[in-house]
Amino acid sequence: MQRVPLWGLVSAVTAPIALIGGWTVAAARQHGGFDSVTGTISALAAHGATDRWLMTSALVVLGGCHLTTAAALRPAGRSGRAILAFGGLATLGVAAFPLPEVGSSTAHKLAAGLAFGALAVWPLGAAQHPPAPWALRRRTGVVAAGGLLALVGWFVLSQQSDSAVGLAERAAAGAQALWPLAVVATLVRGQREE
Repeated sequence: MQRVPLWGLVSAVTAPIALIGGWTVAAARQHGGFDSVTGTISALAAHGATDRWLMTSALVVLGGCHLTTAAALRPAGRSGRAILAFGGLATLGVAAFPLPEVGSSTAHKLAAGLAFGALAVWPLGAAQHPPAPWALRRRTGVVAAGGLLALVGWFVLSQQSDSAVGLAERAAAGAQALWPLAVVATLVRGQREE
């Protein structure tokens, strides 16, 4: 089995730190406060947000990390790596097409939808035939993708009621940033035991 290079572990660790750190710092910087339960991540990078560059930068780092991790995940299935990379590109699109100060943006919604979709299903394509580490087994990929899709579904449904849309988005995006780390950490640990 091919090995995961150290730079792949660095990118996988950096992704959730950038995302969670970005939304935490950006929310703290908003004039008049920011409710992370009802306010979206995209609102922190929208035109008119205070220091919108903070969340925009975090999204750029996150997208770059997904691209880098996809390149490093050599033991994973090619289609899964390609889907993860596509999710990284779509995340860069989210940063490139911010929400306007008022209203919505078709380009932003499309980029966000593609990113959330790709980052939810990539574990299915990453699965390998036995003997594969648990993180790359087909059953694990199905469970991971199912959980990630359920969180994305919660986010989509919460947009209809606006009650906890920010919380749902953070749960989905956070899990999608953490799953590549779980896969890479499992593979790196297995390499050390060889």
